[in-house]
Amino acid sequence: MKQENGYKTTYTPDHGFDTAALLPYNLSFFDEGEKTEQPTARKRRKAREEGQVAKSQEVSTALMFLAAFYALRLFAGGIFERIIGIFQNNILLIGNLEMVYNERYFASRVGYMFLQGFLIALPMFIVSMAVGLTANLIQVGWYPTSKPLTPKLNRLNPISGFKRIFSFRALMDLFKSLAKLAAIIAVIYSVVTDEIQSIPHLVDMGLLQSLTYVGNVIINMGINVGIVFIFIALLDFSYARWKHTKDLRMSKQEIKEEYKQTEGNPLIRGKIRQKMREVSMRRMMQSVPQADVIITNPSHYAVALQYNRESLTPTAPVVVAKGVDYLAKRIRELAMEHKIEIVENVELARAIYNTVDIGKEIPPDMYQAVAEILAFVYRLKNVA
Repeated sequence: MKQENGYKTTYTPDHGFDTAALLPYNLSFFDEGEKTEQPTARKRRKAREEGQVAKSQEVSTALMFLAAFYALRLFAGGIFERIIGIFQNNILLIGNLEMVYNERYFASRVGYMFLQGFLIALPMFIVSMAVGLTANLIQVGWYPTSKPLTPKLNRLNPISGFKRIFSFRALMDLFKSLAKLAAIIAVIYSVVTDEIQSIPHLVDMGLLQSLTYVGNVIINMGINVGIVFIFIALLDFSYARWKHTKDLRMSKQEIKEEYKQTEGNPLIRGKIRQKMREVSMRRMMQSVPQADVIITNPSHYAVALQYNRESLTPTAPVVVAKGVDYLAKRIRELAMEHKIEIVENVELARAIYNTVDIGKEIPPDMYQAVAEILAFVYRLKNVA
């Protein structure tokens, strides 16, 4: 076995060269395309704008189903009265066949029937719509968009449609349908088993009493089915959230590209920062000639201080420039060109450099040391 240029070559006597071994040692670049990373906030936001959200239709369906039966129980009295009124009006027509065969009267009668049917269903319709809208808002919030309604030609592709038919989502839908059917059968069987002894007594009840009994049984049956549907809906919602996150996963390369788009190219940003540092440095060096004194380390640190003695409001000395090594050397050279006094104080130069930013006043604990240096500098200027 020999190694050349990062490749491993293996020779086997029976089969010649093992071509499977002709691989580089570092295979990490293959991971760049695998979608193993969690989606970023920007990816989630763009998916939401496209109408791709983690939503389960089963949640809305189950809550609407349950709300409809609760509304039916709540408004059962009024609904029953309207139904009895419709029957009474229709029975009265039996003795007046001339009006029945009158076209105008018959049309108004049909309209009346439709209106009464609408008023009977209206409470349950309003409650179901309100609950369905609330369920959707709880799942995805309020973010209206028309993009999901935009026609997509790829949906017309028969191959893609064939794949969707036999996809895992289709299997989940089949499982949900079977679970719903099983829930309905189980609830009906349970209710019938509990009420089977009372059913024969219906013949001894009056019409109103028997209808009330059957109605209560049907409503209780619907509520129990709705509760089971909610359990199925919660499982489906959990799956929808997991599937949504899985579909939005990103590869490491996609995250890098997104970072470049949002934050800019690192090379460009580095050059921008470098230019900003250069501009800041030039501005700082232009302030050195206005300094009153340069305090040095003596060679590694240099700090330029300016003190405005003529100000009406007394202020502390301000750091107008500071630097180490090469920058400290340039500050000293500018100071010598403009005949600014350079004073050596190792501890004070280090302290000012490490604790005071450019353009800021020195802290009170340095007043005494700096005042002594400024007094010394002013005495030298007066002597000169």
